[in-house]
Amino acid sequence: MSHFPEPEPSGLRRGLTSYGDAEFSLFLRKAFIKGAGYSDDALDRTVVGIVNTGSGYNPCHGNMPALVEAVKRGVMLAGGLPVEFPTISVHESFSSPTSMFLRNLMSMDTEEMIRAQPMDAVVLIGGCDKTVPAQLMGAASAGVPAISLVTGSMLTGGYRGERVGACTDCRAFWGRFRAQEITKPEIDDVNSRLVGSVGTCSVMGTASTMACVAEAMGIALPGSASAPAVTADRVRIAEATGTQAVALATAGLSPSAILTPEAFENGLRMLLAIGGSTNAIIHLTAVAGRLGIKLSLDELDRMSAETPVLVDLKPSGRYYMEDFHRAGGVPAVLRELGSLIKRDVLTVTGRTLGEEIDDAGPGFPQDIIRPLSDPIYPQGSLAVLRGNLAPGGAIIKQAAVSPALLEHSGPAVVFENAADLAARIDDPSLDVTADSVLVLRNIGPVGNPGMPEAGYLPIPKKLAAQGVKDMVRISDGRMSGTAAGAVVLHVTPESAVGGPLRLARTGDTVTLSVSRRLVQLEVSIEELTLRDEELGPASPEVPDRGYRRLYVQEVTQANEGCDFRFLNLPVAKPRRSL
Repeated sequence: MSHFPEPEPSGLRRGLTSYGDAEFSLFLRKAFIKGAGYSDDALDRTVVGIVNTGSGYNPCHGNMPALVEAVKRGVMLAGGLPVEFPTISVHESFSSPTSMFLRNLMSMDTEEMIRAQPMDAVVLIGGCDKTVPAQLMGAASAGVPAISLVTGSMLTGGYRGERVGACTDCRAFWGRFRAQEITKPEIDDVNSRLVGSVGTCSVMGTASTMACVAEAMGIALPGSASAPAVTADRVRIAEATGTQAVALATAGLSPSAILTPEAFENGLRMLLAIGGSTNAIIHLTAVAGRLGIKLSLDELDRMSAETPVLVDLKPSGRYYMEDFHRAGGVPAVLRELGSLIKRDVLTVTGRTLGEEIDDAGPGFPQDIIRPLSDPIYPQGSLAVLRGNLAPGGAIIKQAAVSPALLEHSGPAVVFENAADLAARIDDPSLDVTADSVLVLRNIGPVGNPGMPEAGYLPIPKKLAAQGVKDMVRISDGRMSGTAAGAVVLHVTPESAVGGPLRLARTGDTVTLSVSRRLVQLEVSIEELTLRDEELGPASPEVPDRGYRRLYVQEVTQANEGCDFRFLNLPVAKPRRSL
């Protein structure tokens, strides 16, 4: 008798339906798929699943049909059998209450469909903000060899001779409209010009950030993050991804072999160097949690001190994703980061990241991606803050803050929730000045629920009309990666679960000191204790039924990735921490 374990079934024999007779299960499966016109020769091949997240509600994925066909072509050129299947598709602007609320649901859908259906490898086609992290979370849990393919960024548009793109320019023009600098007909006109094609935002928002981070972590092909959605480059990358998926299946490289602690460190380095979205911290923490890896905010802050911003893209800089692609994309950034990158990590190509960096060749003259010696910003784009308002940590995109506000103290103007903000922010009688600190609570993972991007509080109209462009704003929510300003986010623990943000009162002095990594309520411990006793224990409202109930009961805080507790793996050993 052999003492060697039976090899795992492959192809159509994977995950047979339980009928009590394995051979009958395979017989039945083949009978049905032959009804779609497949031959025995095709059905004996390596099976590559292709996640199709096309949706009429998701213009970021509008090029999905072309990408699916190109991936299929690549799979067949490598001798495999491509089989596409749908999952949930989540778009930032078409998801209520917020796309973040649905990220975990999409991750569960992705995981279970990979588990339930026979595939030797899977191509994850996503793009819009929450889709890439959801797919990586699901694939990491499913354990089947996986490779990420992003849909790519949109093209820029033009307005009165000015180059524009979503969605940093969306916010800039809307701010000008609120300040009465442009008229209603003008804002209606620019609305038709901000988005030049299908694809994800044309700036370094969350979608572009996650694309770059996925490539830096080795779970996507080298050079695949930056090609715009409607270019030949994007379609060729899709074909190459399909071909590589077959090789991944043959090698049996699971996501856990690629997404190691060192790979996450590379991802965080990339996040800091590109001036990336604050949202990526939550997403990377969630993906890592699925693999039993703990990401540390303190370690991120340490990296930030030695990893400058090298990429001159909006919202921290001037340019757009199509410029970044022409300048060399992620391989060029990795090359400039040099010894800060862990070169020995494995990638989906089967080669190390260092080998891929070397293969990308030398740089060339351009002004989008800077060398370490001449950065856009001397430190990393993000800083971790702590203090009596955020004992569990908070995040600020320091590279996108008005310099005068990096060190600031001012009186708080407190809003209880999003409805209170909407009702009062533009009230002419609101007691607010440019020195005030706007505080919004109850928009965290549990409080809203779903942690919406309402942390980018609007400048009150009366101040905007006076020319005020930035103010210190603090919340337990998130903001879009396309936004900029002196915005403190992800305050942990959130107010709805008893965090100290609930103790702030209008008129309290709030101090923000990025140099000291501090966000502080200048109120005595005795007074804060008294306020806490007056409020009593936090009792967040739990919905009656459905996914919303599950979300509120199981979601973790921002510093833990806002994933569901029952989906995380325990951190088994200290070496699995970063």
